[in-house]
Amino acid sequence: MHVVELRFECFDDTTISAAEKAINGLLEAYRANGQVLGREFAVAFNEGEFKARMLTPEKSSLSKRFNSPWVNSALEGLTEAKLLAPREKYIGQDINSEVSSQDTPSWQLLYTSYVHMCSPLRNGDTLQPIPLYQIPATANGDHKRMIRWQTEWQACDELQMAAATKAEFAALEELTSHQSDLFRRGWDLRGRVEYLTKIPTYYYLYRVGGESLAAEKQRACPKCGSKEWLLDEPLLDMFHFRCEACRIVSNISWDHL
Repeated sequence: MHVVELRFECFDDTTISAAEKAINGLLEAYRANGQVLGREFAVAFNEGEFKARMLTPEKSSLSKRFNSPWVNSALEGLTEAKLLAPREKYIGQDINSEVSSQDTPSWQLLYTSYVHMCSPLRNGDTLQPIPLYQIPATANGDHKRMIRWQTEWQACDELQMAAATKAEFAALEELTSHQSDLFRRGWDLRGRVEYLTKIPTYYYLYRVGGESLAAEKQRACPKCGSKEWLLDEPLLDMFHFRCEACRIVSNISWDHL
């Protein structure tokens, strides 16, 4: 990921509230299209201009060719707030984050966790994140549904990792069950991505618990019941199961590895 600063200069008298609304609207539109990452953006006013610093998947993420209709509309809205189009200043590569995939994968998957800020669409050959704006819009002109699903998955993951309240069990059900709302929405998004990209796209079904390692290896695909999804060698040292018919990958319970 890369650190970029946007600078918004006023061309006429405006108000903080008008500028705030226009700038935040643009940043939210960028986020919904996968062009900026994270949930919160610091916007400062200094020496007559507004400055916003953010993370992007690639150095060129804010290029106009990647804009969604919402982003273009938000850019036009800056004029109404008496702001010029933003000037972009590249700060540098973030040393604490993953590098985005540059290659066309042979397969891909939806995979995230509460510690990841990057795209939930991953290259199946390398596990590198694929910027969402690099694929066609998944719904209504951008990728807001994918971002919303990722946010919900991460919220459940954080609850179950904390293991401090009864909410842990409800969160685990969402992450591990093929009958949960989270699975249903994510699996449908997976199908949409595969249809748009023509690349086999899988859903990662999280797994913890279980009785033993031997019992885990006998576990069937939860969607179709096949026991032929156990792999001889784990993919990317993480995924021990893959059902090609159901487009699901999973792991042997982390409690038995």
